[in-house]
Amino acid sequence: MGIFTAEERERLRGELVSAAQNDRNLRGAAHTGSGASSRVDRWSDIDLALCLAPGTPHEQVVAEWTERLYSHHGAVAHVDVRRGATLYRVFLLKDTLQVDISFWRAEEFGAIGPDFKLIFGEANPPRPAGQPDAGVLIGMAWLYALHVRSSLERGRILQAEYMLSGMRNHIGELACLRCGVIAAQGRGLDDLPAARRATAAACLPRSLEPSEMKRAFQTAMQALLEEIRHVDGELEGRLAGPLRDMAG
Repeated sequence: MGIFTAEERERLRGELVSAAQNDRNLRGAAHTGSGASSRVDRWSDIDLALCLAPGTPHEQVVAEWTERLYSHHGAVAHVDVRRGATLYRVFLLKDTLQVDISFWRAEEFGAIGPDFKLIFGEANPPRPAGQPDAGVLIGMAWLYALHVRSSLERGRILQAEYMLSGMRNHIGELACLRCGVIAAQGRGLDDLPAARRATAAACLPRSLEPSEMKRAFQTAMQALLEEIRHVDGELEGRLAGPLRDMAG
């Protein structure tokens, strides 16, 4: 079948919208993600939020839409993600297109971020999406750093890189919070100022040689301390010595 084209994706989007409009178990639907904004490009997926009519059996609607995706649209697998009471069923199609169908209770249906475009029905007032907690990100970053150190000392290079990746992810989220771009899942990293992007790139090891891993670790630690300073200067003062000692 090959890889999906933008035209095929938009045709499927239209078919799914039509199916939602004719589904008596639904009282609303909306585009979310890039489909609700001007950011649609060649590689965008389909994100469709469905609002269940009150009293409708949740499992029935999910089963019917799952059958539709497998029987009529070439789904080969799916995975479920839950956010509160809302189920996001993420489908992979044969042509590698990702289709996310979310199933919402009527009392919760509405925007939780900027990318929400109502197709039909009524939505509740927008609710701001929660941002990661900077204090938690800092704590998780130094926790990963401890495991980077122990993995390097034990000669477990692949584990060290795994832990370093986790550390970098949290540092990146801190930078995104500070710069006012999307922090979740690295989505705002490419929108950071050029200097901060360069710092993030410098934290990547260029090889798995122990000396290069050590350099990347030290660079990441310095980036972490910089982000901590922007959040809490007093905390940075307490952590600077132990964290620098940790990275050697």
